[in-house]
Amino acid sequence: MIAKTPQPPYYAVIFTSVRTALDEGYKAMSEKMVKLAEQQPGFLGWEGARNEIGITVSYWESEQAIRTWKANMDHLEAQNLGRDKWYERYKTRVAKVERDYGFERLKD
Repeated sequence: MIAKTPQPPYYAVIFTSVRTALDEGYKAMSEKMVKLAEQQPGFLGWEGARNEIGITVSYWESEQAIRTWKANMDHLEAQNLGRDKWYERYKTRVAKVERDYGFERLKD
């Protein structure tokens, strides 16, 4: 699903990861984090894909909203578990979206 974002500017947090073989609890935590993020002030949406490399992009109204999400206690727990169990490596990038455009095929 492609996130429905407002007119720019807004912010994107791009989380790119390579998983370990350990899967115990990952799916449940991932689902919990999506639900929790959706409740955070300033959250605009998210998109994700996983194959050998996982990419999750979340969209936010402001850098302050991103900082608040990063400091959320439940999110901090997920971050720690990710480093301890689920990820071989990851990289987080924060970018300001200044332009966006797209295409959507209209259904008959």
